[in-house]
Parts: sequence; structure tokens; C-alpha cells
Amino acid sequence: MMQSKYEPEGVESKWQRRWRAEGLFKVTEDMSREKYYLLEMFPYPSGKIHMGHVRNYTIGDVVARYKRMQGKNVIHPMGWDAFGLPAENAAIENGTHPAKWTYDNISAMKRQLERMGFSYDWDRELATCDPSYYRWEQLFFLEMYERGLAYKKRTHVNWCEKCQTVLANEQVEEGRCWRHSDKEVTIKEMDSWFLRITRYADEMLEFCERLPGWPERVLTMQKNWIGKSYGALIRFPVAGSDEVIEVFTTRQDTLFGATFLCLAPEHPLVKELIRGLPQERDVLSFIERTLKMDRFMRTSDFTEKEGVFSGRNCLNPVTGEKIPIYIANFVLFDYGTGAIMAVPTHDQRDFEFARKYGLPLRVVIQPEGRTLHPEKMTEAYVGEGALINSGRFDGMRNTDAMEDIADYLKSRGSGEKTVNYRLRDWGISRQRYWGAPIPIVYCDKCGTVPVPKDQLPVVLPLELQLRPNGGSPLPFESSFYMTNCPICGGPARRETDTMDTFVESSWYFDRYACPDYDKGPLDPERVSYWMPVDQYIGGIEHAILHLLYSRFFTRVLNDLGYLKVREPFTNLLTQGMVCKEIESCPTHGYLYPQESTGGKCSRCGSDVIRGASLKMSKSKKNVVDPQDLIDRYGADTVRMFCLFASPPERDLEWNDKGVEGSFRFLHRLWRLVADNREQLISSVPLDADNAHESLSGLHRKTHQTIKKVTEDIENRFHFNTAIAAVMELVNDINRVIEKKDSLEAGDWAVVREAVDASVTLLSPVVPHICDELWEVLGNRACLLSVPWPSYNEAALKEEKRLVVLQVNGKVRSRIEVSASLGDEEIKELALSDSRLKQFIGDRPVKKTVVVQKKLVNVVV
Repeated sequence: MMQSKYEPEGVESKWQRRWRAEGLFKVTEDMSREKYYLLEMFPYPSGKIHMGHVRNYTIGDVVARYKRMQGKNVIHPMGWDAFGLPAENAAIENGTHPAKWTYDNISAMKRQLERMGFSYDWDRELATCDPSYYRWEQLFFLEMYERGLAYKKRTHVNWCEKCQTVLANEQVEEGRCWRHSDKEVTIKEMDSWFLRITRYADEMLEFCERLPGWPERVLTMQKNWIGKSYGALIRFPVAGSDEVIEVFTTRQDTLFGATFLCLAPEHPLVKELIRGLPQERDVLSFIERTLKMDRFMRTSDFTEKEGVFSGRNCLNPVTGEKIPIYIANFVLFDYGTGAIMAVPTHDQRDFEFARKYGLPLRVVIQPEGRTLHPEKMTEAYVGEGALINSGRFDGMRNTDAMEDIADYLKSRGSGEKTVNYRLRDWGISRQRYWGAPIPIVYCDKCGTVPVPKDQLPVVLPLELQLRPNGGSPLPFESSFYMTNCPICGGPARRETDTMDTFVESSWYFDRYACPDYDKGPLDPERVSYWMPVDQYIGGIEHAILHLLYSRFFTRVLNDLGYLKVREPFTNLLTQGMVCKEIESCPTHGYLYPQESTGGKCSRCGSDVIRGASLKMSKSKKNVVDPQDLIDRYGADTVRMFCLFASPPERDLEWNDKGVEGSFRFLHRLWRLVADNREQLISSVPLDADNAHESLSGLHRKTHQTIKKVTEDIENRFHFNTAIAAVMELVNDINRVIEKKDSLEAGDWAVVREAVDASVTLLSPVVPHICDELWEVLGNRACLLSVPWPSYNEAALKEEKRLVVLQVNGKVRSRIEVSASLGDEEIKELALSDSRLKQFIGDRPVKKTVVVQKKLVNVVV
């Protein structure tokens, strides 16, 4: 018997048990079926899922279920991005071990994800902190090392004092740590391991044009980060020395106007140049002060350009004159060569610097129709024009002289054309504990030695005590770092840095294809069947870091023979954020919802200040706990609201009334079936042609809805409009059932068709209630095993009828209308007919009569 009231907890627990018992979400390779790989970015196990998780994974689950019902062999896996600083820092704060913290959180979050009814194949679950996973990325590292793709060098790196570790360039956002927006990043010199991502820069840039399934915004961000520039590499000899400073420029046309040169404070040549000079102390002081600055602010237009004379000069390679070498705050070592030639008359930044420090200006480009005088210039001229003061190139248009000047430099051995990239090699060394060990040992006799492959994995020891300041215990634990050299057998020391956790997330999607494979990192047959990912879903914040690294890693694994593809993700959807209005108190700051009552702070009584709608964040106390919503409304309601409130690519504005509205709709759907179950089950097979005339519109609406929902999911992922279409259909069904006493058996068949379609179309969105209703309607199979409904093209066509229009009994016009329209709708169309209006004119209409939906007579 079916309960009259919708009780989501009982319904959802019942169907989740049944799905697990039947192994409904398990999948294996089937060469006879088209595969579909649906993947959402896997989560860091923080302890609780948040609304961003719920939205992301609900979007993915709808697509996975929809594709499965279309007959595709769908893989939909889930795992855990389990290494990283958050777990380590949380463990320190809570007096526990990162491993315990991580695995406890995995258990808790897995229960929550299961409670949401997501269709994950949990047999493919993996955690990146498991040695059975990271042993293979250690193997990848060794094979990259053998091919020169992994190397170690001493360099200036980004350092976060709070994290006590190095950050890659991509992990620095506006000069601050990507994890701690309140903490500025400083520059530190140290030895670090790098992966040579720059070797693939050209190919990754080129393939941006071959990813039509990616958002243009993401591709633009990747192109800009790779940052390919065409120009020249120019060599400036240091006066009185054998040293040469290389400069990359895109403006070799202005070389004759270069009157000084600037080096980045981090440039390795600086300390050598200033050694023993009177300026040495001032330069070192300037460097120390500059390296504490926010890197973003160093290059900002709003930051004052500062520098210090090094005490040395170099030679302009085309004029031969001595020009001073400055150390400048706005030059960064990780762009170009870390040195710039300064042309103050034709670059505004250089102009401001030259004016400040009294450096000479020389015009080398004259605009058409006026003459520039250096002493009268108030700003740099950056436009085009004719070259002057440029030797053999005088009179040429500056843009036409680019190639000739580059060739001239090459002929003199002073430079050549080149291509430069903003992208830098990926620094993967991290000075923290909770990460995958780098499989390298150091021997005084043999030098840097890779760990033999048959000795992998180098296991991260779990019995260590964390250091309270956040530093890694590995350099202080002799049982870990003391070892024997694989070559000579003598004493050696292990590398104590661990890998950047983005290494783990750069290939996890490959391992999902074969998580149980132990003969190598990837089973060739299974990974060839499943890869690439057909649809990847995640936040726009990963547009550079994770997505760029994953594209790089896929190419490396292809070159190593592990993969047949060179791009990991065919289609990409970047969903918007979940936002909620913030509330704050002048005294107590941000307030949780329960701390605000009737517009007053419940702690002090002050008026609550309502602020902007911002991304949900614990720090702003505008979070909504998904578990509270699930307990109150059920998982299906939460799923529906997340999809109905906004298209997936846009931000979702949180609205409590919207959640209640979704719940009320599901209750109406439930009552629709519960109150009419007997008639729906006993209805005769559908014969739409012989159904009551008033139901032909419902039959048509059913097929229009199937078409609409299918196209909205297939082509646009517009789940909100798909849901709205089903809601309209349910409303139409209810309007028909209001007159159920007059419905005959054939009519109920049309109603049953519409109810079946509503339940089936909604099943990817709200699977628990739909499986329950499907069973109540007399079906046995779960809807995931039922084919997606198809629409009948003939049923979509609206039957038309001709209506004669009269004025005072005389025929004045004719219109064609839908046969399903009522008298009032026909009357409205008649009175809006332009020809009829001409005959009515300004005369008042006394009455309008509709006769059998075939004639309208207007009496005036």
C-alpha cells in the first residue's frame, strides 16, 4: 500500500539499500556498447560535504543517469584527493595524525555522498595517500627523470611562511598563498625539483584550438598563462667582464633607444656583479626589502617603480655605448630572462623610472606629423612611426624593421629571433610531511641517485610526530632519511621533500579505469577503453592549476606509452559558485543564521547589517549545512533545488523558499500518483487517436516535454528549464484529473502516459522518489535500467482548425487556431485579428459569441 504522505527519509533509505544490493552502479568494459566517462573533480576529504560539493556532484549524477538510460556504458567513479597541507594543519590543530584525520573524514564524507543517492561505482574508489596509488606516480617521476623531464636546481621560489612550504607560480594569487589569502608570499632561495612542463607548452597551446567542448573562458585563461610571445633574445656584454646579460624583448625595434638595463632582484648574476663594490651593501638591502614585497604589487601599475644602481655598466650591442645596470622592483626573474632593456621614450614604466633617477632618454620612433623631443616629453610614446637615431634602419617603419633588426643582431652574434613563454617549469618540491615522497637518494660518492623501480613505493612513514610549527618531521627522522646507495651500497640520504599534491590529481582519472591493477600503473586495455573522460565537471578556480597540469601529465604518460590519448577531457563544464547573503553585527562581525532573529543580533540586540551575496564560506558564516537540509527535506529535494535554481554555469543564489518550493512540488507529484493509483494501474493500453478530444492536448504536451527535457540535458545542461517543463506537464495532468469523474478508460491511458513520462524524465534529478513511484505504478525494474523515453514527431504537431470571423453576422476574416484552445482563447485571438479590427473600427463591442469553436461573431 502506498502512503498518502511523502516521507523522503523512508523512501530514500529503501532505494539506496536496493541499489547497493543489486550493484546497480557497478560497471565493466563492454566493447559492444558505447562508453561514456562522466567525472566530477574529486574532493579533498575535509570532513563534511558542502553545498558546492552537492551542486557539483548532483550535476554529474544527472548526466551519468541520463546517459545510462540512453543505453551507454557509463563509468561514474569517486575517490579522494587525500594528501596535502589542509590535513596536516588540521591534524596539528586537533592533536591527531594526518592519516587518521584523513581516513576518518573519508568515511564520514562517503556516508554523506551515499545519502545523496549519487550513482558512483564505489568499487573504483581510491585515495591518493594510499601507497598502492602513489607508488605509480613515483614510477612516473623516475621515468621522467630518465628522460630529462624531472630535474633539480637551485632557484628562487615562492615561500608561504604559514604553510612552511614552497608554492608553484600557479599557486600564488595576487601575491598571496592560494590557501591563505591573508598571507603574503615571499621569495626564498633553495634547491627544488621541477617537472619540465615547458617542453609541452607549444602543443598545449595549439590544442586549445582543438577543444570545442571546453568553455572559451577557460581556454583563454590557459592561453594567457602559457603566454607565448615572439621577439628576440639580445645579449648585452657587461663592461669590464666576460659576463653577458641576456634580455628577451618583443620590441627589438626600440633597441637603439635602450639607455639602461634592469635586473630582477632574484637574478643569479646580481650578487656576482656587485661583489666588492661600494654599492654592494645598498643593493643587498634593496634586494632584501623587495623580496618581502607582494609579487603582484611589484608589477602593479599602482606601485612606485624603484631601483638601485648596481655600480656596473653593460654595452648596448648596437650602439656600443655604456649603459648603467639597475636592480628594479618591477622586474621578475620568472618572466623572460629576469632582465629587461629599458627604453624610456617608448615604454611608460621605463619613462617613469628614468625620470625618477635622472637617466637619459633617446627617441627612436617619430610619429607621423609631429616631432618628439626627449626633454619635452611628459609620457612615453608607444605608437607606431618611422625609426630615427637607429643607424642603418633610419626611415623604416618600426613594425617593418622587426625582422631586419633581429637578422642584424644574429649576423653580429648579439642575438636572434626567439619565442618566449610566460609558463615556467612546474616546481613540485614541498617541505611538508603529508605527501608522496620523492624517490631520490643522495650519496657523497655517486651523487643524485634514483631509487630502483623494484624498491617502490618509498613509503611515507605513518608513526612520526608532527612538528608544532608545521615543518616536516622527515628531515629529522633518521629511520626515514638514512639509507644505502643503490649503486655503491654506501651510506646515503633520502630526499625529504614530498611532491606537490597536484601531481596526484594530474592522473587519478586514468587510474579509475583500473584501480585494482597491480602489474603496472595502468591496464592498457581498460584505460584504452575508458579514456578520455567524455565529460568533466568542476569549478572555474581550477582552470589553470589542475587542468593545465592534467593536460601536461596526459601527454607525458602518452609519450611513456601508458596512454593512447593526449588530451584527458573531451568536454568540460565549469559550474558556478553557491552564494548566500551575509549578515553581520557591528559588534560581533559575521553572524550565522541562528545568531540573527528578527533583524537583530541574538547576542547583543544590535541591528543586523545585510551584505552582498558571496560564495558560501565558514569564515563569513553564510554556510548552509547540506546534512541539515537532507534531514529536513530529503536528498531529492536538495538535488532538485541545486539544479532548478540556476543554470549550472552560473552562480546559485541560495534561497530557503526555493528549497521549500522544491519539496512542495515533490509532494504534489507524490499525491498525484497516490490519489489516482487505482485508475492509473488499471488503465487500458494507450490509443491516443481514440482518446477523448480534450486529452489530445495532454498527449501532445507529454511528447513536447520529452523533446524539451531531452534537448535541455543533451545540448545545454539546462536542468532548470528541463525541470520547469516537467512541472508544467504535472500541472496539466492535475488540471485533467480535476474532472476525473468524466474520464473514460482510454482517457486514463493518456494520463498514465503523461505520469510515466513525468516520473521517468525526473528520475535522473530525483531518483529515489521516482523509483518509488515507478514501482507503485506496477513496474519492477529501477528506472536507471529503463530506456530514456522517446518522443513521437507526429504527436508534436498541433491539430489546427479554421475559425470564421464575423462582424454583425457578416464574414470579415478567417484565422487558423490550435484545436485544443478554449472559447476564451479563441475569442482573444479573434479580437486581435488585424482584418477584423478594420471592420470594427472605433465602434464599441456589445458582445462576442463563439459557436462550437468554429465561428466567432462580434456584435457592434
